[in-house]
Amino acid sequence: MSNIKTMPKQVSGRARKGHHKYIFVVGGVMSGVGKGIATASIGKLLTARGLSVNLVKVDPYLNVDAGTMNPIEHGEVFVLDSGLETDQDMGNYERFLDRDLGPDDYMTSGMVYSSVIERERNLGYDGKCVEAIPHVRDEITNRLKRAAEASKSDVSVIEIGGTIGDFQNALFIEAARVMHLLNPADVLFVMVSFLPVPGTLGEMKTKPTQNAVRMLNSYGVQPDIIIARSTHRLDRKRKEKLAIWCNVPPERIISAPDVESIYDVPINFERDKFSDILLEALGKKSAPPAELSEWKKFAEHAHNGNGTVRIGIVGKYFDTGDFVLSDAYISVIEAIKFSAYDAEYKPEIEWINSKDIQDGTLPVESLRKYDGIIVPGGFGETGIEGKIQTAQFARENKIPYFGLCYGLQMMVIEYARNVAGLKNANTTEIEPGTPHPVIDILPDQREKLARKDYGGSMRLGAYPCVLKEGTNAYEAYLPVLKKADGKKEISERHRHRYEINPEYVERLEKAGLVFSGRWQGGKLMEIAELPKTEHPFMLGTQFHPELRARPLSPHPLFSAFIKAAIQRTQNTRVIQ
Repeated sequence: MSNIKTMPKQVSGRARKGHHKYIFVVGGVMSGVGKGIATASIGKLLTARGLSVNLVKVDPYLNVDAGTMNPIEHGEVFVLDSGLETDQDMGNYERFLDRDLGPDDYMTSGMVYSSVIERERNLGYDGKCVEAIPHVRDEITNRLKRAAEASKSDVSVIEIGGTIGDFQNALFIEAARVMHLLNPADVLFVMVSFLPVPGTLGEMKTKPTQNAVRMLNSYGVQPDIIIARSTHRLDRKRKEKLAIWCNVPPERIISAPDVESIYDVPINFERDKFSDILLEALGKKSAPPAELSEWKKFAEHAHNGNGTVRIGIVGKYFDTGDFVLSDAYISVIEAIKFSAYDAEYKPEIEWINSKDIQDGTLPVESLRKYDGIIVPGGFGETGIEGKIQTAQFARENKIPYFGLCYGLQMMVIEYARNVAGLKNANTTEIEPGTPHPVIDILPDQREKLARKDYGGSMRLGAYPCVLKEGTNAYEAYLPVLKKADGKKEISERHRHRYEINPEYVERLEKAGLVFSGRWQGGKLMEIAELPKTEHPFMLGTQFHPELRARPLSPHPLFSAFIKAAIQRTQNTRVIQ
């Protein structure tokens, strides 16, 4: 079984008619205004109209992938089945399309230059002088075409990271320009631009977007559609003004005001008949009406609920100066939402910095107010004793606890110290000389660290996991297992170096810890839990289940956790 759910059918390559279409999404004025969500929404709308779509993220940085970047600066690293470490936008793409994406759907400048240099070293250019144009540009084009062929899609929607005017993304825009020059009917440009409403003026200003379009024109590119992001809905007067100065018809200027939920965006776009506009611009006029009924039902749940469930996320990648960056755990946050909405509850998510618990700034007793606690992934020693204290408090006070990757390891360390009697048990990642290395590194990973082979060298991507019958994990996955003809094997995505030390498994089991999921002939522990007779929900996974959670397919483990948290709201919630 390759996924925890069935995959939607894709249109085969033989069923495609005409040329492959490309939609390039670029940003104007400033970053961070929702270019990725706009791209995902375009993919959702075209899919709802019966087209097969692949979404591509282009990141202009020179990193070969996103794996070595600081989550506080860049946000979450999203891992694909293939093991490729990508930008968090790839997670939004998968969630909106409700299917897995492949390694060809992600591209960085580092990947492109690395391929060009490797080819040059192997005399792949026949001794020619290798230059940015045409060689780097052509490598970009070839990768985009390869992604289209791999997905057998009708349309590729490509988000070019950064903002118009950035030096770093100029070559990608140049590649798009040449593709349009060679096949103008098959290439479309969409600009996502911000229209500010200065508080002192109280008037929406179009001039920044006008200037952004002029700058895009200087690249030889004219936008076909403008998505106008703002705090308010775009009025007719501003549409007409943008149309005149940006040379875009008013009906192709799409209003994109702030909305309560990102999952409202495709629905909001469709109010402006955006999918009709896209299909007309692409020359595809025979597509069926948009089928968004299930999506609308889900989006409605995001606004309503029978009650609230309070979830505390105890992490270490929240603080960035005076601000909170929840993007470091965006997939965890969205997975909580999907399962809560499915249960017709609204989650109240609060972020707790484990460093504050560790140094006593925040008393661990304050965690009592939560209906459920999640300790997500992470690396390094900062704040880990705060996480261990969190696991102990949740265990002793019967608060539903869900540990993800590092959160599993903290749960196991706590149990080893305080229940199994393994004094000073720890992970060798933090304390190499610990007397009880209940968490240790695999031999092949130790060799990689010794030669400083950090990038792309962890246990990454999808691996199988065999479940143990009669456990909480097995019960949670049961609906999925029934679809797989009763098999006990599931597949989940990983991103880690350290594992539960097999030498301590028997001692931990004798102390009462249950290992309900294993891999590699039972040698590697994938899931640990306490039985329901001991705790309402105390479970940790070595994998990252949040990476497979989808709006219309909530992850079974998150749903089991939310169910336990809701039960706590009904029975023992303490309001403070």
